[in-house]
Amino acid sequence: MKREIMRSGIFTRRALLVAGAEIGIFGLLGARLYKMQVVDGAKYTAMARGNSVSIRLLPASRGRIFDRFGAEVAGNRQNWRALLMVEQTNDTDSVLDAFSKLVALSDSERSRIIRELHTHQRYVPVMLRDFLTWDQMALIEVNAPDLPGVLIDVGATRIYPKSELLAHVVGYVGPPHDQDVKSDPTLSMPGMRVGRTGVEAFNDIALRGHAGAQQLEVNAVGRVIRELDRQEGTPGTDIGLSIDTMLQQAVTDRLDGLSASAVVMDPRNGEVLAMVSQPGFDPSLFDAGVSNTQWQSWMNDPRKPLVNKAAAGLYPPGSTFKTVTAMAAMTSGAVGPNDTIFCPGHYDLGNARFYCWKKGGHGPLDMRGGLKNSCDVFFYNAALRTGIGPLAAMANRFGIGVDDGMDIANVPPGLMPTKAWRLKQKKPWALGDTVISGIGQGFILTSPLQLATLASRVATGRAVGPHVARHRDGVIQQGTAAEDWPEMSLSEHHFTTIREGMWDVVNAQHGTAPTARLKLPGVQMAGKTGSAQVVRIGRAARERGFNSMNLPWALRPHALFIGFAPYDAPRYALAIVVEHGNAGADVAGPLARDIMTDALTLDPAGRDTPLAPKPTAQITIPPVRAS
Repeated sequence: MKREIMRSGIFTRRALLVAGAEIGIFGLLGARLYKMQVVDGAKYTAMARGNSVSIRLLPASRGRIFDRFGAEVAGNRQNWRALLMVEQTNDTDSVLDAFSKLVALSDSERSRIIRELHTHQRYVPVMLRDFLTWDQMALIEVNAPDLPGVLIDVGATRIYPKSELLAHVVGYVGPPHDQDVKSDPTLSMPGMRVGRTGVEAFNDIALRGHAGAQQLEVNAVGRVIRELDRQEGTPGTDIGLSIDTMLQQAVTDRLDGLSASAVVMDPRNGEVLAMVSQPGFDPSLFDAGVSNTQWQSWMNDPRKPLVNKAAAGLYPPGSTFKTVTAMAAMTSGAVGPNDTIFCPGHYDLGNARFYCWKKGGHGPLDMRGGLKNSCDVFFYNAALRTGIGPLAAMANRFGIGVDDGMDIANVPPGLMPTKAWRLKQKKPWALGDTVISGIGQGFILTSPLQLATLASRVATGRAVGPHVARHRDGVIQQGTAAEDWPEMSLSEHHFTTIREGMWDVVNAQHGTAPTARLKLPGVQMAGKTGSAQVVRIGRAARERGFNSMNLPWALRPHALFIGFAPYDAPRYALAIVVEHGNAGADVAGPLARDIMTDALTLDPAGRDTPLAPKPTAQITIPPVRAS
């Protein structure tokens, strides 16, 4: 009995030890399970989801660009492309090898891909090939098991339905540079484009929009099983331009075959209705990549087709600048509207002789006569009496030598020289510099866009600024109404004198530009010709009877014209520059007549909802009087 009692005690202790050990083990397991499921549950859930969920950025569609009447001039078109999701493959080299057997990759393409694999975030796919053909897509899909991480995607290509017609205004887009990606990492997404010129560049950030995101469930080889979540991006801003493509086409046809540019504006509000630079180029070529042959062709063309001559071409304004000299001289009191200056055919300053274009001279002329005859001697004197300071200040007020706020990219301000500007070049200002500045020669540089602005301000007396963006996402922009632009606060009497002189140039007997006279009944244009020298002509050559047409094309003067019409209620202002066209009256004058006729006939400002009243100042056609 005693032995049985002892055995029972031993069993009880062993049972307790075993039970205690079991409780301890289960306790540890429970604690571990509690930590994994409760304490670290979120962490392990995320890790598990990371094995099957892929997050991709979704590029926003780039904003579209329309002309004045709603015709699309820049839009988007879908295209197929192959992407590589880095996070879904463990061996990118073997994937690239397999892919290149199906779709050949050049050395440069492969280098670009490898560079992007090392620089892009892992959740950002890398472009393998854009613009896939149907056969290439089929090959990739059939061989999908050998291409882990490779997927077919839909991208967007920028298209320009009007091709060359609006290339310089609308501009073009191209792949982002490394510097672009540093400023905006979303630009590393495949297929992203950046505006390089024109409206595309000026409004690039607004046109891009904001990227969205997509959450996808994928299998072990990166194939998409289903979409888990999607947040659409914000499309880029749509922009409506003031440009009328019909008028743009008409102006382009007029300048066909020339190295020339022209701008047509609404002088009441500064809207640019046509801006043409010839020759042009196809902006779509930049989206897919320009061939070396095409690039060399552009670079070797002396007419510089890639340069927007209308906004970025800088030329001496020649005699078109006499309108500025006239206002500066009258405003300063140096030369009154009725003061006369005698022209003997030349002006002597010390040992220097400055010639008038008319060898025998014009005789006595007042301000209106000086403009009508484009007398150089008259404006040599006017400039000297005024001084370069007031002359430069007046030029700035008319938009020359300053940033006029044009809303396209790469528009230089031009140059209106002053004594201070010359001193920065370590050279003194000479009186001879002032003399030739009076007729728009010397250091002065302007663009056709600035000259059209000058013509607009003379026509209306308002400080209108040129612009092409009329509305954004349907919202009319500030600056589309005349009331948005202030009066220039210059004498209306002086404006009248200049306008009358410009009317004489075109319409009066013996005016310098009868070739610009309109053939429309009851409609008249006022204008001013210009011929801007590109090489200096010496005294000996002039006295031998120099003829600029005997020079090589590249050394002949530029031909210019500025004007506005109808004279009594200006609705259109224009500026034309024909590179090396020689005489403004002979070459630019007839073009101005034809382009102004196109503007008045097509009448884009009249076909639209009126945005601004006609000028309040009533302008009447002046009687012709003897000069």
